Amino acid sequence: MTAAQIGRYSGYIRPITYMIDLCIISVFAYFLLPENFFSIYFIAFILLSWIVIAINSGFYEVYRYTKVLSIFNKILKQFALFTILCFAFSGFYVKYSEAFPILNYTTASIITVSFFKLLVYYLLKKYRSFYGGNLRRVVIVGDGSSVNQLIEFFTENPDYGYKLVRVFSLEGDKRAKIQESLKFALDENVDEIYCSLHNLSNHQMNSFIDFSDNNLKILKFLPDDKEIFTRNLKLDYYDYIPIVSLRNIPLDNFINKLGKRIFDIVFSLIIILGLLSWLIPILALFIKKESKGPLFFTQKRNGLNYKEFNCYKFRSMRLNSIADLEQVSKNDPRVTNIGKFIRKTSIDELPQFFNVLIGNMSVVGPRPHMVSHTEMYARKVDKFMVRHFIKPGITGLAQTNGFRGEVENDKDIIYRVKYDIFYMENWSLLLDIKIIFLTLYNAIKGEEKAY
Repeated sequence: MTAAQIGRYSGYIRPITYMIDLCIISVFAYFLLPENFFSIYFIAFILLSWIVIAINSGFYEVYRYTKVLSIFNKILKQFALFTILCFAFSGFYVKYSEAFPILNYTTASIITVSFFKLLVYYLLKKYRSFYGGNLRRVVIVGDGSSVNQLIEFFTENPDYGYKLVRVFSLEGDKRAKIQESLKFALDENVDEIYCSLHNLSNHQMNSFIDFSDNNLKILKFLPDDKEIFTRNLKLDYYDYIPIVSLRNIPLDNFINKLGKRIFDIVFSLIIILGLLSWLIPILALFIKKESKGPLFFTQKRNGLNYKEFNCYKFRSMRLNSIADLEQVSKNDPRVTNIGKFIRKTSIDELPQFFNVLIGNMSVVGPRPHMVSHTEMYARKVDKFMVRHFIKPGITGLAQTNGFRGEVENDKDIIYRVKYDIFYMENWSLLLDIKIIFLTLYNAIKGEEKAY
C-alpha cells in the first residue's frame, strides 16, 4: 500500500463530512427561510452551489499539516460566496427583498458546518497524539537547516500523525548512505521519504525519484532557500517549512475521485443492464458449444496499490495450464473460433464492467497485467509500479495509442508505462470520455494487435 492509503481515513471522512454539510444546509433552509423561499429549485441550487464553491475554494482540502488559520480562511471564503449566491437566487427567482432571513440562514449554516469541521480536525489530532493511530512512518535523508527544522516539527507535533523512524545524514560516503537509506525504507515499510536537496546532485535526486516510483513510496523534497525548480511540483508547508511533493495526482482529490467513481458506476450499469443482460446467454451458448469449460475466465491481476483482484473475461481459449503465465500471441492455437471474434472486437473484456461496479477497476485507467508479468515488468521496466497509484481500467490511453495486447518487445511496455503515467498525472473526466470514444472507434475499425 502507498502512504496515501496506509492509516489514512480521509477517504471515509470526506464523503461523510460532505453528506453532513449538505444535510445541514438543506435542513436549515427548511426551518430558517420563509415558506415562499423554500422550494425544490432552491434546494438543488444551494447543494450545487455549495459543492462548486467548495471545489474552487478548497474547502475540504484539509490535511494533517493544515494550519487552523488556513481552515478559517477557507470557511470565510465559503461563507462569503455562498451568501452572495443565496442573495442572487432571491433576487432572480423569488424576488425576495428582506436580507435578514437569508443572512441568518447562511450564518447559522456556516457556523454549524464549521463546528463539525473543526471537531473532526481536532478529534483526529487527539487520536494521533494519544492513541498513536492514523500514523505514517517517515524517514529524513540529508543535511542542512531544513532537515533540523523538519526533525523538530515531527518531534514536537505528534498530533500530525508522523512517526519519524530514522534520519540519514549524507556526510561521508554519500552514495553508500543513500543506498542504506533506500534499503531501510524498503525493509522497514516506510511510508514517506523526505529528502533534502542540500548538496544533492541531479543524479542522486533521480535515484530517489526512481526508487519511490518503483516501490510505491511517497517522496517529498526539502528545498534549499534559493532552490529553483523546473518541474511542475506541488508545494506544501508543514508549519513554516516548505515541502515539495514529487507528483501531483488529480485522482488523489476527493471530488475528482468521487466524480470518476460515479461515472464508473453509471457507465458500468448501462453496459451490464443494456448489453450484458442479453449478450451473456447468447455467448454462453457459442462458447460452451465449441469447448468445454466455464463461460467466464477469471485471472489474478494487480490493481490499486498493487493489491491482487480477480479480473473477469469471457473465456476465449480452450482450457490450458499456461493461461496465467503466457499472453495470447498471434495465431495462438489455444484461442477458439468464437474466441477469435470476441477478442478481435474486445467483447471478451466486457465482463470487467462487473469489476468496475464492484470497485476494483475503473472504466479508464492503466490496463492490469497478470501477476507473473507484473512482477517481471516491475524488475525490468523503470517506473512500472507508478501505474498502481490509481485503479486499473478496462481501456486506457496506452491502448488507444497502439499499445494494447501482447507485449512483443521492450518498446511496447516502456511506452505503455509512459502513457499510463501521463494519464495519471493529467486525468480529467473529458479525457476519460475521449478515451472511451477512441476505444469504441478502434473496436469497430479493428486493430492489428487485437488477437
